[in-house]
Amino acid sequence: MIKKALTIAGSDSGGGAGIQADLKTFSALGVYGMSVITAVTAQNTRGVLAVEDISAEVVTKQLDAVFSDIQVDAVKIGMVSNAETIKAIAGGLEKWKAKGVVLDPVMVSETGSLLLEEEAVSILVEYLFPLAAIITPNLYEASVLLKREINTVEEMEEAAAELYYLGSSPVLLTGGHLGDNRDVSNQDGDKGGSVAARAIDVYFDGKSLKRYEAERIETRNTHGTGCTYSSAIAAYLARGFGLEEAIGKAKNYITGAIRQGLDIGHGPGPVNHFHQFWP
Repeated sequence: MIKKALTIAGSDSGGGAGIQADLKTFSALGVYGMSVITAVTAQNTRGVLAVEDISAEVVTKQLDAVFSDIQVDAVKIGMVSNAETIKAIAGGLEKWKAKGVVLDPVMVSETGSLLLEEEAVSILVEYLFPLAAIITPNLYEASVLLKREINTVEEMEEAAAELYYLGSSPVLLTGGHLGDNRDVSNQDGDKGGSVAARAIDVYFDGKSLKRYEAERIETRNTHGTGCTYSSAIAAYLARGFGLEEAIGKAKNYITGAIRQGLDIGHGPGPVNHFHQFWP
């Protein structure tokens, strides 16, 4: 039987991130996708123009509608912009005993727009971190959660461990932005650490620390990278792969999607979710 994954996230009118990216990723990886929309955004490759939250009541109704009728093999959580929505999602996941939950703590868009209310950050940690099979923050999100900058691979490893102990859930700290604010030619860095010449993500599950590495692709077309990566992990979990293998397969998928990113719009274009199929 076909495996099924649910995305809980905001809608991106530009089609490159959010619900749209998640559903494209599920389809590309052979998984049937369902959605619970938490917010509607007016955005394009240049930025986010407006955000309209969906009420917590309607979010709950969407969750109940899906889970009461369709088997859910994995869940990806993306943009959840306020505390009431976060609590509604946590209640729904507990009620329906959701499995394979991949939490991408979306806080800031690729163009720098704030997508999570500051006062909701602690609620996100308290209610959703403990329910996740894995948490996939990028460096900006990890910096918000830990209240400090992360500038080297070694600091990523320390941060991954700290994030794990916030919720006792495995952490994949993605390093695509590593070096954005640094002189990458200075490999030793200001604090004695190293800035990666490759795209390095750091995984920690409370016992083992592991690096996932791939080619660092120089391109501006990276819109939706985090959404796509986390949904790919969810898709592979839905298909029955173990967590570490799911991450490795998702890493290969997102690398290909970035390599063949689409030059669409006047800002950073989206990654190519169907790069295996489109010439």
